[in-house]
Amino acid sequence: MKKMKIAMLASAVALLSSCSLTMPVNATSNTVGNKVGRSKATIILSVLAFNQDASIRSAAKNGGITKISTVDIKQTSILGIYGTYETIVTGE
Repeated sequence: MKKMKIAMLASAVALLSSCSLTMPVNATSNTVGNKVGRSKATIILSVLAFNQDASIRSAAKNGGITKISTVDIKQTSILGIYGTYETIVTGE
């Protein structure tokens, strides 16, 4: 009985676990401003994305940024079933 509870707990933890990674993509010589823009796309089963825009241009527009300083990408995945890609832009 105890082994079964441990197995169920381990299964629940594995199903609810996720991984998130933020990576720098680009940096310019522009001064780092205080504005931040974000754009995001969701992916299901690592292949299905429905008309979403996680571009740098979209992130800059969402943050009202005209001079980009840095670009980062944040990728989150839950067992490869559900994932998000988020572009984060900073600048003025």
